[in-house]
Amino acid sequence: MPLDRKPAPNDLNAFWMPFTANRQFKQAPRMLVSAQEMHYTAADGRTVLDGTAGLWCCNAGHCRPRITQAVGEMVGTLDYAPAFQMGHPAAFELANRLVDIAPEGMEHVFYTNSGSEAVDTALKIALAYHRARGEGSRTRLIGRERGYHGVGFGGISVGGIVNNRRVFGTMLAGVDHLPHTHLPENRMTRGQPEHGAQLADELERIVALHGADTIAAVIVEPMAGSTGVLLPPKGYLERLREITRKHGILLIFDEVITGFGRLGSPFAAQHFGVVPDMITCAKGLTNGVIPMGAVLTSAAIHDAFMQGPEHVIELFHGYTYSGNPIASAAGIATLETYAEEGLLTRAASLEAHWEKALHGLADHPHVVDIRNMGLIGAVELAPIEGQPGKRAFDAFLRAFEAGILIRVTGDIIALSPPLIITEAQIDELIATLGKVLKAGG
Repeated sequence: MPLDRKPAPNDLNAFWMPFTANRQFKQAPRMLVSAQEMHYTAADGRTVLDGTAGLWCCNAGHCRPRITQAVGEMVGTLDYAPAFQMGHPAAFELANRLVDIAPEGMEHVFYTNSGSEAVDTALKIALAYHRARGEGSRTRLIGRERGYHGVGFGGISVGGIVNNRRVFGTMLAGVDHLPHTHLPENRMTRGQPEHGAQLADELERIVALHGADTIAAVIVEPMAGSTGVLLPPKGYLERLREITRKHGILLIFDEVITGFGRLGSPFAAQHFGVVPDMITCAKGLTNGVIPMGAVLTSAAIHDAFMQGPEHVIELFHGYTYSGNPIASAAGIATLETYAEEGLLTRAASLEAHWEKALHGLADHPHVVDIRNMGLIGAVELAPIEGQPGKRAFDAFLRAFEAGILIRVTGDIIALSPPLIITEAQIDELIATLGKVLKAGG
């Protein structure tokens, strides 16, 4: 959309629409006015089955009583507390609970306000860590093609989605990228693909090119979500861990999407049995109720900074709202909800039903690939010649009218429903999507 054009009343494709005065907004299409558990209510009164957990974040469903109550109580008790040189109990309680469910070795938490901030924080921690250890030459960061790591300059620099980068200049210097893992031979894979583990060896080529002593960190999504659900080939993450450890390079897992039960374990690191040096998370941390992110780090990283006098700042980095009391309360209540309802592992019990239903769309018009793992899936459509992305976007519009919310990226339909979804609701979601695809011709 051109920068000099104001959005029309019904133009919800405008990026800045939420921040634009518009007295007609109640008549705009796709306006959501309330939500409860698995459903949204649209402005016209229709209920819409949530097939995307909001935006990969409402893992426990919507407007859950424990979470809303905790937020309300904290608003009236402690609205704000500085995170510099002081703190408040809820932030420490949440950190302890995060460590309890995190992979073994993740022992410390740095709070941020989003996944984007968590990524930029992890990258800065990586650079500062090597300098603290006397290896200040390690300044290079390695991302991956088609990777998504938020919208900060650090995140788009290590990210690999072209349209997120093309208009923002030269990015950070000293960044290189691994190839993505989306291979044609893995088409219609059920679960983790068989082919592509050797792609991790591209890191050895990058090390040989630049020198291991110049590389600070490698950051990847264990499962790439926003680019269209790209699954790691068997052995790929294990090989990345092996190579990074051999060369003294930190490995960062961006688990903003995969964290908090999406693949059937609290974190994807546990699902794949590969423990990185840092994990970034957000979204499901507060069930999408209030912005909050975090970086989980190993004790070795934390301890490298804790060498000076107690009154000296260890890391010159932080945010006004780091560990905000209300967000902390939401996080604690969210983790309690996950625990009470077994949601961090529930996707594992639904995976077989989800997989069968999803792959039932394989013979539908224009479907060229289907991918799934845990409670996440992608249906890739053949693009319309000369109009990339339009086929999937048209499906998105028809789906909303049919009463389901899906997400599209390019010509890929991504699905990631709340973890409270039932088998009957899975059937409803996929059956409705099937009708949408058939209606598209």
